[in-house]
Amino acid sequence: MKLMLDIDIKSPRQKINYGDKFFLIGSCFTEHIGKRLSDLKFPVLQNPNGILFDPISVTKSLNSYIELKSYNKEDLFFLNELWQSWNHHSHFSGINKLEVLANINESQKAAHNHLAKATCLIITLGSSFSYLLHENNQSVANCHRASGQIFTKHLLTIEETHNALTETIKNLRAFNPYLQVIFTISPVRHIRDGVVENNRSKARLIEAVHQITEANDHVHYFPAYELVIDILRDYRFFDIDLVHPNYSATEFVFNHFEKSYIDEQTITQMEEIRKIVNAFNHKPFHPDTDAHLSFLQNSYQKVMALQKQLPHLDFKKEIVYFSQKGV
Repeated sequence: MKLMLDIDIKSPRQKINYGDKFFLIGSCFTEHIGKRLSDLKFPVLQNPNGILFDPISVTKSLNSYIELKSYNKEDLFFLNELWQSWNHHSHFSGINKLEVLANINESQKAAHNHLAKATCLIITLGSSFSYLLHENNQSVANCHRASGQIFTKHLLTIEETHNALTETIKNLRAFNPYLQVIFTISPVRHIRDGVVENNRSKARLIEAVHQITEANDHVHYFPAYELVIDILRDYRFFDIDLVHPNYSATEFVFNHFEKSYIDEQTITQMEEIRKIVNAFNHKPFHPDTDAHLSFLQNSYQKVMALQKQLPHLDFKKEIVYFSQKGV
C-alpha cells in the first residue's frame, strides 16, 4: 500500500560537500536546518539579525551585510525598559544602549565576512505579511511587543516580493560571484494571520520565488514546505500547537535535502561525523570503568582519522573530550 505521494526534487549541477560554507537566513525553520548542518561540522552562520519572516526584512538584512552597514544610537529605541532595534530579534535587546549597539555591529561584521566567503546561501521565507511603522513607513523585522496601533500590516504582492528578492540576488552576485542560493518556504503555519490568510501568504512567496529560480541558474528551490504540507500531510508531524513541524518532520525534510543536494562522498563522511557527535553527546553512567575508557580511546582514534581526512573542519572539543583520560 502506498501511503504518501512521490516528490521530484531537482538536484543542483554542483552538489554540496565539506568544502562548502553556509549562510542561512529567515524564519525559525531556517534554524532547524542550520543546526543539523552545524552539528555535522559544516561551517555555518545563521540569522545574524535573529529570526526573520518576511521578504523585506530578509532582503534588508542581506543588503546591510553586503554594505557592512554600521548601526548608530539613532537606530535604537527604548521600549519595555530595553534598548531595541526594529531590524533585530529581541535577543539583541538590553538595558545598556552601548552594549546593544556593539553586539549588533559585531554581528554585522561577522555576517559581512562570512557572506563574502560563503558558497551556499539558504533563504527560508515564512510570511508575505510585512509590518510598517505609521510614523515613517519603515518596515520592521520584529515588533518587540509594541502596541499594534503603531503598525500597518501589509500583505506583500507577488511583484513586491519578486522585485525585492531580485534586486538582492543581483547585489549578492556582485558581492560574491561564487554564491549559490537555495530558497525554501517555511512549513510553519502563521495561524495568527488566519488559515485562509496564511495560505494566501505562502502562495505569494512560492510564486515569487519560482519566478526568480526560473530566471537564474545559480538560484534553486528546495520544497521544504511541500514535503511537510503535501507529502507528510498529518498533524502527528506537528508539535502540540499544530503549527510547528516536530522533530520527525524536520528530520524527514533534512533527509530529503541530503539526498538531493549533498554528494555521495560527503554523505558517507556525514555518517562518520554523526557517530562522533553521538559519542561526544553520550553521557556515561560509570565514567571510570574500563569499558568507558575503551570507548574514549576508540572514539579518539576515529575523530583523529576524520580530522586528518577533513583538516578544515573543527573537531577541537571532541578531541579534547575523548583524550580526557590520557589517550
